[in-house]
Amino acid sequence: MDISVTQFRANCLELIRRVEIGGELVDIKRRGKVVARLTPAPKAGKVAPKAWEVLRGSGELKGEPEESVIDEAEFEAAR
Repeated sequence: MDISVTQFRANCLELIRRVEIGGELVDIKRRGKVVARLTPAPKAGKVAPKAWEVLRGSGELKGEPEESVIDEAEFEAAR
C-alpha cells in the first residue's frame, strides 16, 4: 500500500494494526517519493535470513548444468 505522509499521520494507528495483523507493507511517500516503509516485525525467536538466503532462487542459469564458467585452459590441474 502506498500512502502520503499526511495520510499516514492521520491514520497511523489503523495502519500499524493492519501491518501487525494482516502483514501488509506500507510505503510512506512525500512528494511521490518513498521515504519510509512500515513492515511487520520478525516473529519472536525467528532469526532474520542471511542476505544470500533472501536472494536464493532469484538467479538465472545462463549455461548448461555441466558447462563450466571457467575456461579449461585456466585449470592448473589440466596442464
